[in-house]
Amino acid sequence: MKKIIYIFSLIGLLSFSSCADELNTEPTDKVSGSTIFADASSAETAINGVYRMLYVAGWSSNWGSENCGQTAINLLADLMADDHLMKEQGQGWFYEDYRLNVHGDYSNKAGRSYSIWNFYYTIISNVNYIIASESTMGGDPELKNSVIGQAYAMRAYAYYYLIQLYQQTYKGHEDAPGVPLYSAPTVAGSEGSPRGTVQAVYTQINTDIDKAIDLLGSISVKEQTHVSHVDYYVANGIKARICLVQHDYASAASAAAEALKKPSLKVATIAELGGNNSVKTADVLWGMEIIADQTSGFASFFSHMDADAPGMYASKARQCISTGLYKLISNTDERKTAWFRGAIPSSEEENASSYTSYCQIKFKMADYTTRTGDYLLMRAEEMILIKAEAECHQKQYDAARTTIKALGNMRDSKFDERLATRTDDNTYNSDTNAPLSTLMDEILFQRRVELWGEAGRIFDMQRLGLGYNRNYEGSNHTEKVTTKNTNAASPLFILPLPQSEIDGNENITSADQNPIVQ
Repeated sequence: MKKIIYIFSLIGLLSFSSCADELNTEPTDKVSGSTIFADASSAETAINGVYRMLYVAGWSSNWGSENCGQTAINLLADLMADDHLMKEQGQGWFYEDYRLNVHGDYSNKAGRSYSIWNFYYTIISNVNYIIASESTMGGDPELKNSVIGQAYAMRAYAYYYLIQLYQQTYKGHEDAPGVPLYSAPTVAGSEGSPRGTVQAVYTQINTDIDKAIDLLGSISVKEQTHVSHVDYYVANGIKARICLVQHDYASAASAAAEALKKPSLKVATIAELGGNNSVKTADVLWGMEIIADQTSGFASFFSHMDADAPGMYASKARQCISTGLYKLISNTDERKTAWFRGAIPSSEEENASSYTSYCQIKFKMADYTTRTGDYLLMRAEEMILIKAEAECHQKQYDAARTTIKALGNMRDSKFDERLATRTDDNTYNSDTNAPLSTLMDEILFQRRVELWGEAGRIFDMQRLGLGYNRNYEGSNHTEKVTTKNTNAASPLFILPLPQSEIDGNENITSADQNPIVQ
């Protein structure tokens, strides 16, 4: 019998620090599951181990520095699109994502196909043990509901990214092959699941996130004890994302509005955001607080982003905003100068620093000595953007205008004047470099700027069917990919299944493989 490759033992779940080349597939009875999940307190330790997975590196057999958890996936999904570029190739980390050239690595355990599959299915495998103890777990009832609710939310979260990365977007592809679904614990020798359909995956995602919201909403204190934990408000934020992809705009708006009810949550000013590196900022719904001795400063999101960090990779492979997007930003918008360099004469540009044309300065390490900065996974501003977009899709134009003003007026001193020129219309340019004219154009533009580098722009291009063009007049893209098929539904934007999954899962064969584009 073939074996599933991504099982983690319960020992690994509780003491996880990094991923080995081969995941442990030994039966979990080496540490009794009934003992570990006998009460809510010990199960809470287990869910903390799952959160740690979101920021540690080493999910592949090689190139571990570009596999630093969830923020690495956000970054690669941004670089695959049109608003974000790398000025230099460096050692190739993330540059191959940018030039849409990772499909050829599916057959080994160093590339994207394996590392991302490994990352999310390890999370799923671990939370399935927690969920399986729902009917038997003792201890404080509210803590139990909290832990089980978090586990359901994390399973929904993992499948939400898997299905977008290994298949086309939901709308119009409901019957396309999905990803294997596992809702119960797996051990060595467990039979692998088939791909099923996209719809089946989203049905599981929707069920899981609704269960998470019910459980987390049932407890008396709905806010997390630590910002790294999913609570009732974060679960609603995850649901808002999920519903937006499915074009369920009424539910997306409702869930985003619920997330925004979190006590003390507010839109942060540009000054308060600083280098977007602190979970203590008032706009943060969910984030990972990074402690110096818990992660490698070299294998981190900030080491790839902050070109001014001494000795870090970003100084040799600088991350920049596209001229197409930059030129659409109003001169009265604080983000234009606070987050990005403008055009700099070539004679004045500096090597190994951010002082080069259009370089990003939005993301900065909090401490160059310890090489640390917190990872922000969900901010209030994103929920405002989801709510505004969802309202506009439903032609609730007055509500959408009011919603987007809550962000726009915090960023642009003349936003009201700008917004007044936008017509009440839910249509939008497929040419993302075209002038803005409708209300939806404005909302989607605000999303591009506010969430640059943190939301995975390619997912938006897919769900909205946007045009894809890096080869416009004045483009600063170093890889224009003009010889590749780059429409929104291009197979380049979805990953092949890892060969190790085809080899290890008896219900998936080479005939189930996604298109491989070289």
